[in-house]
Amino acid sequence: MQTSRPSADDLLVLLEVARSGRFSRAAETLGVNQVTVSRRIAALEHAVGGKLLVRSASGWELTDLGRRALAAAEQVDGVLQKLESGSEVGTEIEDVVRLSAPDGFTTFVAAPAAAHLHQNHPGISVEIVSATRRAAQHRSGLDIEIVVGEPRVMRARALRLGGYVLGLYATPDYLARNGSPAGADDLARHRLIYFISSMLQVDDLDVGRRHLPEMRDAVTSTNVFAHIEATRAGGGIGLLPTFMITPDRGLVRLLPDEVSVEMSYWLVAREDTLRRPAVAAMVRQLMHTMQGMGTVLSPTADPVV
Repeated sequence: MQTSRPSADDLLVLLEVARSGRFSRAAETLGVNQVTVSRRIAALEHAVGGKLLVRSASGWELTDLGRRALAAAEQVDGVLQKLESGSEVGTEIEDVVRLSAPDGFTTFVAAPAAAHLHQNHPGISVEIVSATRRAAQHRSGLDIEIVVGEPRVMRARALRLGGYVLGLYATPDYLARNGSPAGADDLARHRLIYFISSMLQVDDLDVGRRHLPEMRDAVTSTNVFAHIEATRAGGGIGLLPTFMITPDRGLVRLLPDEVSVEMSYWLVAREDTLRRPAVAAMVRQLMHTMQGMGTVLSPTADPVV
């Protein structure tokens, strides 16, 4: 049962915990210690009459009541930002956007998008985590997740950003030593460079291997840039994202008509998170960056925000 009126200060503490997923990170951002953060959360839970946060392996997660309290916290934060800006409509956004994405997307899309966003909105900073995994059912400390393949998520929105293609590549030296495959049936005598099957968390990426059932592994890694460098070093034939292979890498595309595996990037975020101006701006910038790569990526034509 609610016993007192929630404090606006306590709501802002909850907002930082929800954004970072950690009491320690929230304390650092707010300039207080963890004990103060814990005490503030406890006071807010007492005021609203229920648990706002539950601990998970990835950090603190919001309960249903916590999500309702977070909506109020975001409104308080928005009002304060308008007051600080000195106008009814704030001219500058001050916020941190935290994003996770696979290595290739991080390097070719997310990083340049974040840089351009910061140029246009100096008050927005973007934190990028490289991760190739399924979309989390409970997202803690992240505003945006980029995943490969259409995700199945609850209490979140999934938006298709665009597609890309996996193709086979090798160096001219490798082909001179081992011969160039004449067709898909000829690939069995070559070794594959790709992801580690036992550690692959993304089902759609495993589809690439299913196109090459006869190929044994040469070099495997959880990092796509390791695939590229192992292929450039002549370790085998790499199954690589075509948009990452520029002419200076010295690789030759093999059997493009027979092995061309279509993949897609999806963005996952909570509806309330997408309403934050900084997050909405980042999503728009991601789309703009992908559209600028139209020759190597196929962005969706539908607006996402």
